Amino acid sequence: MSRTFTVSDSIVVRVSPADVYRHVSDPARMGGWSPENLGATVHGEAGETHVGMVFDGRNKRGSFRWTTRCTVTAVEQERLFRFRVHAIGIRRPRVPGPIATWEYRFEPVPEGTRVTETWTDDRRSWPDFVAHAFDRIATRGHTFADFQRRNIATTLRNLKKALEPAPDTR
Repeated sequence: MSRTFTVSDSIVVRVSPADVYRHVSDPARMGGWSPENLGATVHGEAGETHVGMVFDGRNKRGSFRWTTRCTVTAVEQERLFRFRVHAIGIRRPRVPGPIATWEYRFEPVPEGTRVTETWTDDRRSWPDFVAHAFDRIATRGHTFADFQRRNIATTLRNLKKALEPAPDTR
């Protein structure tokens, strides 16, 4: 069975692209809506998100915890935020190698902003049978594509809930 290397999903959030971008492009905030990420620590000066910015993401799946090293590869104010994950480890990301790329696109729509989250498997050099075996162990029986498809849907729902104003009940 061949692998699916990219999965994505979208949701409309009733806030401006600037508001959504400001939240999503801050790696420290991701833990607020991701089912696995607990937040991140930016290396050097945090400041405005920029291409080349490096951060370490803290993650969990059940009782297992790990850290990833990530580098921002694309930013376009109110339109795009992308980073690649290129090292992993338990407490510190000690094992280098291409792991994944995450991308967030923000499109203005009449209702607010369509947010599209995309995960790309960067483990292209892994033979399919090795990747499938590893994935099923790491995700308790799923491929990473299927697993990330569910995580993306959860992240987008949580993002929408966190950013949208509460309904007016007057």
